[in-house]
Amino acid sequence: MNICVCVGSSCHLKGSYDVIQMMKENLEKNNLTDKVNLSAAFCLGKCTHGVSVKIDDEIITGWNKDSFDSLFQEKVLGGLSK
Repeated sequence: MNICVCVGSSCHLKGSYDVIQMMKENLEKNNLTDKVNLSAAFCLGKCTHGVSVKIDDEIITGWNKDSFDSLFQEKVLGGLSK
């Protein structure tokens, strides 16, 4: 699985570096660092809707500290179990 977190100016202001840190911590906690490639991008084009994260070919918007756990559960853990 490839995960790319937007760090463009809008996403940066909305907390993209917090999302990256939470992503790293949760990937380690779930022993997924060898199954997931985590990177950053300068713009995914959907930054008006909150922090954007691209998981493989899907862009999911609205990531933040409050939504992280449910989105991680659904999109990352759920995506890996398919």
